[in-house]
Amino acid sequence: MWISRQFSRIFEKSKVIMMSKQPIAFEVITPVFGNSFALQSFDEQNINHYKSWHYHPEIELVYINGGAGKRQIGSHMSYFNEGDLILIGKNLPHCGFTDRFTGNKKETLVQFKEDFLGPNFFDIPEMIAINDLFELSKQGLAFHGITKEKVGEAMEAMLHLPDFKRLLKLLDILHDLSISKEFTILNAEGFSISTEVADNDRINRVFNYIKNHYQESISLDEISDLAGMTEPSFCRYFKKTTSKTFTQFVNEYRLVHASKLLAENNLPITDIAFECGFQNFSHFSRTFKKFTGVSPLRYRNQMKTIIDS
Repeated sequence: MWISRQFSRIFEKSKVIMMSKQPIAFEVITPVFGNSFALQSFDEQNINHYKSWHYHPEIELVYINGGAGKRQIGSHMSYFNEGDLILIGKNLPHCGFTDRFTGNKKETLVQFKEDFLGPNFFDIPEMIAINDLFELSKQGLAFHGITKEKVGEAMEAMLHLPDFKRLLKLLDILHDLSISKEFTILNAEGFSISTEVADNDRINRVFNYIKNHYQESISLDEISDLAGMTEPSFCRYFKKTTSKTFTQFVNEYRLVHASKLLAENNLPITDIAFECGFQNFSHFSRTFKKFTGVSPLRYRNQMKTIIDS
């Protein structure tokens, strides 16, 4: 039995080491020939398959028309309902938002580099507000209210416009976002990611490992091996990068998934706790209430009222 446990431990470590050698999650975005930015649309027939944690030098604006899902941007994780409009700054790690379509009609996204209209275009006086928007987007922004509805409709309308009018519409959208007060900063505590490729590679390996293994017990030993660091060094590095401890980050990831399951299906709450990687139901209940302010049962009832209304 002891030999079997030791062999299993060695095998698990070897998997971590092999994963650490996989290519970094850097997404290469290529606009259609003759265009300075990328515009894409996804639905049930054309699903967005890019679901892993990734980053890119382009700013990304995502509109999800209806439905529910999870936001996973930088160190921020939360559940959204009735669609979403998110602005993600350059090199800010994030994950696909519609892993399975739970009432989502369509996902539309625009991706562009900060200098896609020239190195100094957004430095002119008329563009100062948009320039400030780009700076704020480094923390991740979620828009709501009339702004979400108006910009969402405009983004979907872009799909049917000729190239030049599509560009003008994008500038209109950026202007509307820059003057709106209807937004939430997702990474309020700040999320610093180094511009060094090696560090981007490291944090993306860690994020993807959490994404794929959050239902299991993840030890500091194995995640430190994955990052190629000692445990104390990894803890300092992770806290500096995300403003959260590793345990806090993993628990929040599990809790966001739990909130999604509580809202979307009728699984027993105990099953949801274990499905999300919690080994103790009492610990899950306490942690969930601390994270959301309400018990799992009350959260489920509140979400059912919202969805049914």
